[in-house]
Amino acid sequence: MTQRVELATVMDRLAVDEVVTEYASAVDDGDWAAYRGLFTADGRADYRSAGGIEGDAVRIAGWLAENLGMFPMRQHLIVNRRLRFGVLEHDTGDTARVRADYLNPMRFAAATDDGSSAPDFVCGGRYDFGLLRTEGGWRLRTVVVEEKWRRLPDRTPGDPA
Repeated sequence: MTQRVELATVMDRLAVDEVVTEYASAVDDGDWAAYRGLFTADGRADYRSAGGIEGDAVRIAGWLAENLGMFPMRQHLIVNRRLRFGVLEHDTGDTARVRADYLNPMRFAAATDDGSSAPDFVCGGRYDFGLLRTEGGWRLRTVVVEEKWRRLPDRTPGDPA
């Protein structure tokens, strides 16, 4: 590889990583306009493994806004990112795939003030992001969530089952 190609690859890696980070921030901050703006016009997301839905970015943003409202505190941690570039129309580097693990602690809105700093709900799993280089930069074409585990709040003794 030439230095120019290597530099372009590094720049693409940074840009793709930024999209993944912006995705997590948009969900955590409830910025659904920013969330929708990260996707291509035909972009889709699949949250079915986490009890959610599959659909286009507009539908998913509405569903997330409605369902995540019960969690005023959300914090995605997306780690172990594995990035691979692909080929589209014989032009290397027009697509990218990122597989990354996530940890997502969330606090319920109706949490009691018992001084606990532990989140009420934590889940973890893996994301599979499919990205496409567009005239406006890298955009998400697909997001698939593979939830692997979740921990619900512990019940206190005497709580009804």
